[in-house]
Amino acid sequence: MAITVPGEWRPLYRGPMHPPAHPPTPIKGNAAGVPFTALPPAAGGAAPLIVTWHMLDAPRSDAAFAAALPMAGVPAWRVHLAMPMCGARMVGGSTDAIVALFQKDPLMSFLNPFVEQATEELPAALESIRAQLPVGDGPIGVLGGSLGGAVALRVLAETETPVFAGAVVNAAIRMRSVVELFPGEYPYDSETEQVVDRLDFVAKADAIRAPLLVVSGEDDHPALRADALDLVAALGQRSELLSIPGLGHPLADDPGIEPAPQLPLAAEVDAGLTAWFRGQLARAA
Repeated sequence: MAITVPGEWRPLYRGPMHPPAHPPTPIKGNAAGVPFTALPPAAGGAAPLIVTWHMLDAPRSDAAFAAALPMAGVPAWRVHLAMPMCGARMVGGSTDAIVALFQKDPLMSFLNPFVEQATEELPAALESIRAQLPVGDGPIGVLGGSLGGAVALRVLAETETPVFAGAVVNAAIRMRSVVELFPGEYPYDSETEQVVDRLDFVAKADAIRAPLLVVSGEDDHPALRADALDLVAALGQRSELLSIPGLGHPLADDPGIEPAPQLPLAAEVDAGLTAWFRGQLARAA
């Protein structure tokens, strides 16, 4: 397995990244109304911060995402935020309310408002996290999976939050591609065309303002896979691509709400993310 950059091959970062013998207990909390699962660095104490947003496929909660991608070898706090109506914010303890939203209108009732809300929640959540955990006030890392990837990309392209590096996994890079995964032909109009154009991060690649690792399962949805390759090409030397053979879209088994043992392919993603963020932290030091 290797991380590659367009036009060259580069091996994975080989620094020490072994997980601790006794992984730290996850910390459950709430940051300005956003539930989170935090994982401290192995050494404990003050350290940089990486903020993540989970998938809406499995793992579909902050706690489950933390279990799938713990990045235990990264010397940073990893704070996994719950997406809207997920984790402790589920309505009635199930995903039925989310299903009702995307059946009503996958773009305008589900995809777009979830990405907007999660992005808009970050400044207050970040202030609260810094008041609760010893993470300092320096630039953060950001990570998003699937729809959470669109949140991470919006933070990188559209906000002023200082970021030292980002990563996305099987991400919603072009929202039009995600809409096409839902049954039927979507009835676009002028408003919805503007929405999907605004959430096209290949077109907005020039605005992405930190180094980005793009993790893509080779068996992900073909359109999402193609978008990942297009984003890396658009970013050029500002990005790296990590392809995972055999990985489809999910990173965990259904139902994907509660923490579960890490799957072998998720472990490969985790190793790549660990190498990436360790390397970026070393460069930023």
